[in-house]
Amino acid sequence: MKNKKSSDKKKESIIKKKKKIKLEKKPIIKEVPKKEKPPVEIKPKGKRGRPRNPELKKTAQQPTSQQKPLTTSQSSTAEIVITKVAKQESDKKIYKVKDNVIYPKHGVGQIVAIENSVIADIEMTYYKIQITKDKLILTIPVNQQGNLRPISSVNQINKAISILKGKPKIRRTMWSRRAQEYDQKINSGEIYQIAEVVRDLNKNSEIPVDQSYSERQLFEKAYDRLLGEVAIGMQLTNEDAKKKLDKALGKKEAVTAEPI
Repeated sequence: MKNKKSSDKKKESIIKKKKKIKLEKKPIIKEVPKKEKPPVEIKPKGKRGRPRNPELKKTAQQPTSQQKPLTTSQSSTAEIVITKVAKQESDKKIYKVKDNVIYPKHGVGQIVAIENSVIADIEMTYYKIQITKDKLILTIPVNQQGNLRPISSVNQINKAISILKGKPKIRRTMWSRRAQEYDQKINSGEIYQIAEVVRDLNKNSEIPVDQSYSERQLFEKAYDRLLGEVAIGMQLTNEDAKKKLDKALGKKEAVTAEPI
């Protein structure tokens, strides 16, 4: 029994020694520090994907006392940026009493008075415009005078008269659509568009069919608008202005028979 126990102890001691030897033989792995990659610089892009110039951004953020003088290339680009951001507001024209103006939906009018009134503790200034032909008096606030425009110059009127001398442009579409386009041109208040309507609806133009009542009505509306502006702009009487327009349209003057 004693021999068996001693033999078992010897075996256990031998196994333990072998395990220790195996553990000692394992190579020691040293941890090598990994090389860190340099950070990638991401350039800011504009709206269209183009890289911005960071130098200009730095100069814009710095106060004026610390800004460095820009080079020629940088100064040119900086000027372009400034013009895009800073937009100048267009000055509104100030009209006076007895000034003639054009209101798109009614044509020629004259400013009769400029009045002030208080509405909800807000002081407002109004133009009183008299439309003699339609027998109307319009009240238009000064801050909403975008629809008003002054009388055309002599050069603009001559250009409109030269439009009357051209060939009419008639499209082969439905009359309802064409009538709508003509009405929009007349109500736009622009002298060139009104002249185009007069030219296209002139009864002496090469129209295969006689004019209908609606065509005649649109023609007279455009003709009267143009006549009023030509008379005031060129300082002519209505008869002289009418002769000028009829001559451009190729109309023959009515010959009155002299009494015998």
